[in-house]
Amino acid sequence: MSIKATTTRNGTIGIIEIRGSLIGDGDTDQLRSAVADFLEQGILRLVINLQKVNYLNSSGIGAIISAHASYKKNAGEVKVSGVSGNVQNLLAVTKLIDIFDVYDTPNQAVEAFVKVDSLS
Repeated sequence: MSIKATTTRNGTIGIIEIRGSLIGDGDTDQLRSAVADFLEQGILRLVINLQKVNYLNSSGIGAIISAHASYKKNAGEVKVSGVSGNVQNLLAVTKLIDIFDVYDTPNQAVEAFVKVDSLS
């Protein structure tokens, strides 16, 4: 698994793109580290892009839930994008699909944050 962490919208929205399998150990540690880095930078809006994830197990789900909880605790928000059929089924079975704002693409998730800004 590899993680690519970037920011957009003048550094106000963090994007974490995960590639490969998210199954625990070093994989989930990388995700948690990227989330912690964004929080330390004061980036309180995060998109987790799962478009290139081919397998996710309970450890991977736990890391995503942990990211969501960390952001909520810090008055931030997480959106998930690019959920494939297998991952979407897993999120549906675990009822996590109701907890996360899920978008087809990272751009749609970013635009959802921007729309909220324009309404404020």
